[in-house]
Amino acid sequence: MSRGIYIRNGVLVISSRTKKPKKKNRFLYSMRLWLVVALIGVTVSPLFIMRLVALDNIEAQLRTRRLNELSNYTLILSNQIVRSNYFKGENTDIIHADMSQSASMYNGRILVIDSQYTIVKDTYATLNGMTSISQETIKAMSGENIRRYNKEEKMLEMAVPITNEDKSEILGVILFYSSTSDIQKTCDLIGQSYNGITAALICLCVVLSLLIANLFTKPLKRVATSIDRMSEGHFDEEIHLRGFSELKVISDSFNTMLKKLQKLENSRQEFVSNVSHELKTPITSIKVLADSLNMQEDVPNDVYKEFMQDIVVEIDRENEIINDLLSLVKMDKAVAELNIATVNINEMLEMILKRLRPIAAKRNIELVFESFRQVSAECDEVKINLAFTNLVENGIKYNTAGGWVKVSLDADHKYFYVKVADSGIGIPEEYQDQIFERFYRVDKARSRETGGTGLGLAITRNVILMHDGAVKVLSKEDEGSTFVVRIPLKHVPENQNGGVNDEKN
Repeated sequence: MSRGIYIRNGVLVISSRTKKPKKKNRFLYSMRLWLVVALIGVTVSPLFIMRLVALDNIEAQLRTRRLNELSNYTLILSNQIVRSNYFKGENTDIIHADMSQSASMYNGRILVIDSQYTIVKDTYATLNGMTSISQETIKAMSGENIRRYNKEEKMLEMAVPITNEDKSEILGVILFYSSTSDIQKTCDLIGQSYNGITAALICLCVVLSLLIANLFTKPLKRVATSIDRMSEGHFDEEIHLRGFSELKVISDSFNTMLKKLQKLENSRQEFVSNVSHELKTPITSIKVLADSLNMQEDVPNDVYKEFMQDIVVEIDRENEIINDLLSLVKMDKAVAELNIATVNINEMLEMILKRLRPIAAKRNIELVFESFRQVSAECDEVKINLAFTNLVENGIKYNTAGGWVKVSLDADHKYFYVKVADSGIGIPEEYQDQIFERFYRVDKARSRETGGTGLGLAITRNVILMHDGAVKVLSKEDEGSTFVVRIPLKHVPENQNGGVNDEKN
């Protein structure tokens, strides 16, 4: 951020400018671009390699063929020289004419050297009568045949000894130099034709690469469009990608996420609506009671006290709702902090039942505690106490007069288990998956009578999940309910277990 200070019309002005972050070149990071580049690279690279290898092979084959032709010709020329007594000056014109024609045909030069290393004939007519003591000449005079390609000079070189008919004597040497410029031209023409074919294949490859890239990126664009629509609040537009099985996996995962988000959004809207309703109801009652008092003159003390008692009840109810909401927010797993300590679960459950027995006694409900072993666990005592208290209170609230609530405790090597069973009114099967939702009540009228806020089970579930535990309910209407809680004996921080809750029942 940069600041500027200046005076405008007699007034001190302080301005600030925030540097805009540099935008990355989206084109360079485009999946389509890199797919096209990769496909072109995979397709074109072999073409160039094949071109180089093919041209090298063609050139090598042409040189080999030329060398074979030169070898055959030098052999024929050697035989002609021997039979015609060439070195004695006989039939020289015919042989020279043939040598000149052959040298011209092969774009080269022929030299005939006698046994005294004297150049008898040079088709270039520049070295006639001179002495040749080159390595090729010396080696050929010793009976060695030389055929090679001089890469630097771009020249085929041959040195062939001239022997008599019985091969007993070397009479001289034939040197044949042939330029490969015509071979190179031929290879260049072939290379140009190959380049044209390669260019056409590259164009075809580019087109096919773009089509393939679009085939891969188009579904992703649809997903991106759907995500944008989803960010605008449209959660009802599923996508169905056809083609590859991986695309189906993406579309199925996206649609599953969409359904969860839709459910979450509906839950959020319902939660806001319920919060508004629950908070508004006591306030409305208080206002009605207060207005009733204001409208009356000379209100008797007993009536005034009765109205004020009702107002206090509604205020207490409002306070209870607010406290439960605050507890729910504080126990949000994403932000909650746990004060972990070793807790005697047996003693904690006994204290909960001791505290709730007076409430149960008012309705003639028996509280029973059954412990199979002593259990100590690492947990947040305050929060766990609140969770189990809510379960037992629900068992009392939604029970029948003269009923019972039984709490049992057991453990194994890894978890401890708490069951809270009651002989109450039970929960219809169709509502059992919803009872842990915020403000959800199976019987709203009865809940209001018992003073419930609809947040107790939501708080309980949050607490259990915070401890990497699980809770499930087993219930039959008019027969009672049983809540089964499972919590690890040892607490593992989220940074060690990845924050994954085990919600399997």
